[in-house]
This record gives sequence, structure tokens and C-alpha cells, in this order.
Amino acid sequence: MQSEHQNVFPLKTLLTAAEQGSYAVGSFSPRCTPMIASVFRAGELVRSPLIVQISQREFDWSGLDPREFAEEFYRQIRELRPTVPSGLHLDHSWDLNLIHDAIASGFTSVMIDASSKPLEENIAVTREVTEYAHARGVSVEAELGRIFSADSMETESDEELYTDPAEAERFVRETGIDALAVSVGTAHGVYLVRQPKVDLARLQAIHVRTHVHLVLHGGSGVPVPMMQAAIHLPGGGVSKINIATDLEQALLAVLRRETRITNAELLRLPPEGLARGAEAVQGVVVDKMVNFLGSSNKV
Repeated sequence: MQSEHQNVFPLKTLLTAAEQGSYAVGSFSPRCTPMIASVFRAGELVRSPLIVQISQREFDWSGLDPREFAEEFYRQIRELRPTVPSGLHLDHSWDLNLIHDAIASGFTSVMIDASSKPLEENIAVTREVTEYAHARGVSVEAELGRIFSADSMETESDEELYTDPAEAERFVRETGIDALAVSVGTAHGVYLVRQPKVDLARLQAIHVRTHVHLVLHGGSGVPVPMMQAAIHLPGGGVSKINIATDLEQALLAVLRRETRITNAELLRLPPEGLARGAEAVQGVVVDKMVNFLGSSNKV
């Protein structure tokens, strides 16, 4: 189902096109509302589909709520009038009330992350969210296995547990989800000690057994050849890749800050500082679309 806003689509629609076109859609987390426009401008510039996302923990940290974030997303839709396909995604979330609020606010997809729970409980919670979201035309992403978090910004877990293909088959069948976030060697945040190593054989085994759209979290810092191999697996690979840390690092570098900046702090910056930050974030998104995701000129 398409949103009432032109060129805004559920996740399932965006990822079906990506898988058919052998590219991945970038799910970019600007973390603060003034940077949402940068993602749209980048997508328009290189003719790439895009997803704007934010997680539960990012809401907690930035002081935003789903309504505020969605209002800015749709304000940019009205003002910039982008012609490329886009979506608004709630990333890692475990609070059902927050998920309901996001859906009511106009998010076109949500991620329920019950991956820290036992398999049976993960299935039950995820099925509940899927039934609720699908009844409202909203796509659902879920996670099986645990993705290591270097900075705990997006997720609660700092442990890693690789996704088991057999469990993934059952999980997808019993939950009815549209996209599955898998743990195959990437991590949230900055790679300081360990280096990313995508387990391509595991990724392909999961895809063969589930036939569901696959998502890689922790896209920032992964070498291009490694990501390209994950996207172009025979029979279909990864079709959504989350990118957050690279955007934040570009913003902070331009602002000459070492600590994170909240939404309220960013809004208080002088116009010229805000413009420099927006330009830096846009540059990173363009680079990812062209050189990392292979999504430029796909619309």
C-alpha cells in the first residue's frame, strides 16, 4: 500500500524493487530533524531511493518523539517535493506503545527488536506487531540473532549472536515479517578493535531458507567490496543497509565537536553552522548511494 503522500512507500515495496534491481536501499539515520532534508537532497541529486530512520534509543537520547520526527519528514516531502521513492522507518524498538505511536504518526515501517528474548517469545512479540502493523498498511522488520553494538546508540545489546538459518526459516514463517535483520558479522557504531567480516555463506543460507528481504545493520565502516558481495549474492542478497554513525561523524567533524549534539542544540546553531553540517551529511549520503549501495540512478 502506498502512503497518501506521493513517492512515500512501505518498506516491502522499496525492498522488492531493490532486490529486483540488484542494489540495496540505504536506511539513513540523521538522528536530528535538521538533517532529514540532507538525506532527501542526496537522493534527489543521484536519483536514488532512500529511507529515513530513527531508533527508540535515538529518540531517548535526542529528546524527540515519533510525531516530531514524522512531522519534519513530511514537511520536507511537501517543501522539497522529492521525486525518488522514500520511506520513514522506526529502527530498533522494543516498546509496543512507541511502535503504535510511530504507526499513528505516519511511519511506513517499524522494527520490533525482541532479539534479546528467547526464540518463542521473540516470535510471539514479533507476530503481534506484524498483525497490528499490516492491518494499517505498515511493513515490519524484525531481528533474529544479536548484532554487536560498539556504542549502544541503536540497540541495548553489546553481545553478538549469529543468526541461525534454520531458526530464521521458522521465525519468518511464523511471524509474517517483511524484512529480517541478520547478525552475520557487522556491528553498530565505530569499528575500533574488531573489523567487520560479513559471513556470506550464512547470509546466502538464510536467504535460501526464508525468501524474505534481508537487512544488514552497522553499515558504517564496512569495506565496499565486502558490502557489494553481500548485495549481489546469487539468488538475492541484502536489500536494506542501515547507516547512521558515518552521518553523525561527518556532522560532528564539521562542527568541530567530539561529543554528540542533541536535536535542541542543533536547532540553536547559527544558520551558517547548520548549513555546513547539512552539506557534510548530504555528501556522505551521496557517497553511500553511489559507491556503497549501488542505488544511484535506480528510479
